[in-house]
Amino acid sequence: MAIQRAVPGPGQESVWDYPRPPRVEPSRERVVVRLGGEIVVSTRAAVRVLETSHPPTYYLPAADFAPDALASAPGASMCEFKGRAAYLDVRAGGVIASRAAWTYPSPLPGYESLRGMIALYPGAMDACEIGGELVRAQDGDFYGGWITDRIVGPFKGAPGTLGW
Repeated sequence: MAIQRAVPGPGQESVWDYPRPPRVEPSRERVVVRLGGEIVVSTRAAVRVLETSHPPTYYLPAADFAPDALASAPGASMCEFKGRAAYLDVRAGGVIASRAAWTYPSPLPGYESLRGMIALYPGAMDACEIGGELVRAQDGDFYGGWITDRIVGPFKGAPGTLGW
């Protein structure tokens, strides 16, 4: 099946122009995440990971999260590029989003800037915003991409896209 790539308009990026292996780059836009009606994190010190066919995944400084918002959760996974991920529960406003975040305690070479950073599944939060724009979650339950109007696909993650 041929993938029908969307053509980016002015000010947009295509996920099909992102590299593999992924690139990590800083983002100075304000990122705000809410859960349980509370702000879990607000930062201008995010980094985003850009990988072919995926919306960007935003990693936020652990130090910028509200006190007690993060707790260790069971399980781990392995990324061939970034290394071993550990999972976290996110807690705020009486709500617990189980295994809704992950981090790379000892990232592989080339991804050291992810140390001390936390990624979240935007679909597990009440809301995630980038520069005031509400984020849409990437389809599927494995990837944690953040979709905004500035990003065009199609995006990996939906049923039938595993082989992309």
